[in-house]
Amino acid sequence: MQELISKAAALLEALPYIQRFSGQTFVVKYGGSFMDSPDPSIRNGVARDIVFLEAVEINPVVVHGGGKAITRAMEAAGLKAHFIQGQRVTDAATVEVVDQVLSREINPEVVKTLQSLGGVARGFAGTDIFTCKKLWLQDAAGNPVDIGFVGEVTAVNTEPLMDCIRQGITPVISPTARGEDGHVYNCNADVAAAMAAIALKACRLVFMSDVPGLMRDPKDPATVIPHLSISEVPALKAAGVVDKGMIPKVDSAVSALKSGIEKVSFVDGRVPHSVLLEIFTDAGVGTEVVLL
Repeated sequence: MQELISKAAALLEALPYIQRFSGQTFVVKYGGSFMDSPDPSIRNGVARDIVFLEAVEINPVVVHGGGKAITRAMEAAGLKAHFIQGQRVTDAATVEVVDQVLSREINPEVVKTLQSLGGVARGFAGTDIFTCKKLWLQDAAGNPVDIGFVGEVTAVNTEPLMDCIRQGITPVISPTARGEDGHVYNCNADVAAAMAAIALKACRLVFMSDVPGLMRDPKDPATVIPHLSISEVPALKAAGVVDKGMIPKVDSAVSALKSGIEKVSFVDGRVPHSVLLEIFTDAGVGTEVVLL
């Protein structure tokens, strides 16, 4: 009986959040690193959370990653992965692999998983949604560094996404984009998700990955920062707390918040129901980033 009462209490705790967020759009960046986990409970757990959002009339929009799968496919094709400043150097051969893996392998697999759990989803190649310009890096002397077909998202074609939302369908988007020159470009999935959230005027942006959140010591999960104001970000960058792959996540969070997104969350996709815990409980999990 006590277990049943506890379940009822959990539902009641979630109720005001369900009422508040009904009809709102939530963009979820679905990290690639745990999507190919051998544990089906991890692969399906996040998808089940997204289907739950659909069921309570919240509009999820998914942007997925796939970096590890790309690296494996490159190795199988005899290509060596090379990174500069955390960005994958993407020549013509590599961008073909990227496009194949992200848009024609991972994307339909995510859609299939959502549908198998009772959700309604539609896949989109990022090239149909995102427009980009070529991303140039700078070396220590300020000289431009060419990393190939890597793009910086500049525009989002929202109409197909809004059409899905109107029909109660979850859009699932790969992080590729069409360049100003017509070529396919590889884009950072965190940045693509933030740009989608901004363009759709989403209520929340959730970054899912395989780390517990933003940690003061990357080796110690106990140092997760539960609450972060964007005013604290420069000091954390200077201290090296925000470093490497966390930089585009945090920068994207700051841009999203400044553009009107209410809250950005960093959660661990390996934790059962981390999306639901972050959205529908008082305590939440991971790191929440807010404007003030």
